[in-house]
Amino acid sequence: MDFGYRRMYVDGALCDASGGRRQPVTCPATEERVGEIAWASRGDAGRALESARAGFAAWSRLSIAERTRWMLRLREAVMRREEDLRSAVMHETGKPWDATAEDYETVVNALQWYPEQVRHMSDEILGDIEGTHRHQLVTEPAGVAVAFLAWNFPLLNVGFKLGPALAAGCSLVIRPSASSPLSAYILGEVLAEVGFPRGVVSILCGPTEETAGALARSTIPRVLTVIGSSATGRRLMADGATSIKRLSMELGGNAPFIVFGDADVERAAADCAALKFGNCGQICVAPNRIFVEECARERFMAEFLRRAGEVRVGFGRDSGATMGPLISAEARVRVMGMIKDALDRGAVLLRGGKIPDGAKRGYFLEPTVLGQVTREMRVFREEIFGPVAAIIGFESEDEVVGLANDTEYGLSSYVYTRDGDRARRVSEALEFGEVHVNGFKYAIYLPHGGVKESGIGHDCSRLALEDYLRRKRVTVRCGE
Repeated sequence: MDFGYRRMYVDGALCDASGGRRQPVTCPATEERVGEIAWASRGDAGRALESARAGFAAWSRLSIAERTRWMLRLREAVMRREEDLRSAVMHETGKPWDATAEDYETVVNALQWYPEQVRHMSDEILGDIEGTHRHQLVTEPAGVAVAFLAWNFPLLNVGFKLGPALAAGCSLVIRPSASSPLSAYILGEVLAEVGFPRGVVSILCGPTEETAGALARSTIPRVLTVIGSSATGRRLMADGATSIKRLSMELGGNAPFIVFGDADVERAAADCAALKFGNCGQICVAPNRIFVEECARERFMAEFLRRAGEVRVGFGRDSGATMGPLISAEARVRVMGMIKDALDRGAVLLRGGKIPDGAKRGYFLEPTVLGQVTREMRVFREEIFGPVAAIIGFESEDEVVGLANDTEYGLSSYVYTRDGDRARRVSEALEFGEVHVNGFKYAIYLPHGGVKESGIGHDCSRLALEDYLRRKRVTVRCGE
C-alpha cells in the first residue's frame, strides 16, 4: 500500500517543508516504501513554536466547556478516519491489524476522558491561621508544550500527550518518530479538516538536530514531554537547559517478572508470554528479566515455551499473525547481538534465536527464550526491546528482590504469588514506578510512570494533567 505524500500540520494548516524536502517511510515487515512525508527544517520547527505561542494565548483563555467541545469534535473526526489511521500504523510499524486497535483507541479515549477530568478540578481555598487574609490556590495552564514521541506505539503515544495537554489549556507541538510518522501526519489532516483553532497543535518531523534539538533548545516551550529511551531523555534535558522548563519523561525499562513457587504458574506464564511477545517485545513495560523460583521452574518453562510456540510471526490483515517485525534492520542486529552475547557467556538457547524460515523480507525474529541467564549478560543489564525472554532462577525472596532492583531502570515490575504478606513485602521493596501483582492492567485512567532512569512525571490518569498545569496563590487582605 502507498500512502502517497503527506504534509505536516503547522499554524492551523497543512503545508510542505521549507525547500520542499521529503522523507520516505518504509514498512519494516516488507522493507518497501509505503509513503513519504514533508521533512521539516529548523525554520519549520521555529515557525511551529511561534504559532504555538500565539495558539496558547487564545486556547488557554477558552473555558473548559469550549475546549471540551473542540476536543470532542476532533474525536468524532478521528473516529471517521479509523481505517486510514490504523492502516497507517500497521504499515509504518509492521504490526498485525488487530494490534493497531490499541493505538487508535487510545487517541479516541484520551480526547474524551481528559476533558471530563479537568471539569472536576477546582481552585482550592487555603486556611489562614491568623484570620487576616483570604487565600486561593489557582490552577492555570503551564504554557507551550513540546512532545517527542517514540515509534513503537505512534498513535497511542500521541494520545498520551494530546489529551492532557489540550484539556489543561496548553498548546502542543508534536514531533513523532521518523520511523513511524505517517499516522501522526494523518492526524494533522484530521485537525485541518475540523478547522481546529490555529496554533494549538502542530505536527512535524525532520532530522533530529534540526527539529528535536531546535524545539528543545528554544525558550518558548514551558513543558518538554518525552516517550523514548533514557538516552533520548538525557539528551533533551541537556538541550532544554537554555531555560527552566517542566519535564515529563517516560523512558526505558528493564522490567522484572517474578514468579514464586506458590503462584498460579500457568497464569503467570500466559501473562508473561503475552507481555513479552506483544509488539515483538518493543514495549517499555515488557518483561526483560524473568525470575522463577527453582521449585517452579519446570512447570513455568513448560507452559511458557508452549505459549512462545503459539506465537505466529507475520504481517497483514488476514495472515493470522500475532507478532510483527522489529522496527529496523539495525534493531534486529542489536537484539541478535544480545542473544549472541548471552550464549557466549553461558546462557542456553531454549527456543528461537534466529530469523524465521521463509522470512526473505522484513525484520522478523523468532520468539526467543534463553535459560541460565546471569547478571553479566547484556540481556540482564540492558533494555532488550525485542522478543527475547531471559530466564533467571532464584532460591529466596531476598535474593530475587536484590536481583530485580539491580538495574538503573525503574518503570514496571510484576510479582506472582498467592502469599498476600509476601506480595506486600516485595511490592514495597521493589524500586519501580509500577508493581503488578498476579496480573497486569494498563489504561488511560491508571497512572503510568517510572523512577530512576525510567523517567519523571506520569502518562495516563489525572496525574498526567499535573505536567501541564501550574499553581498560583492569590492572597487578599480581609476587609479589602
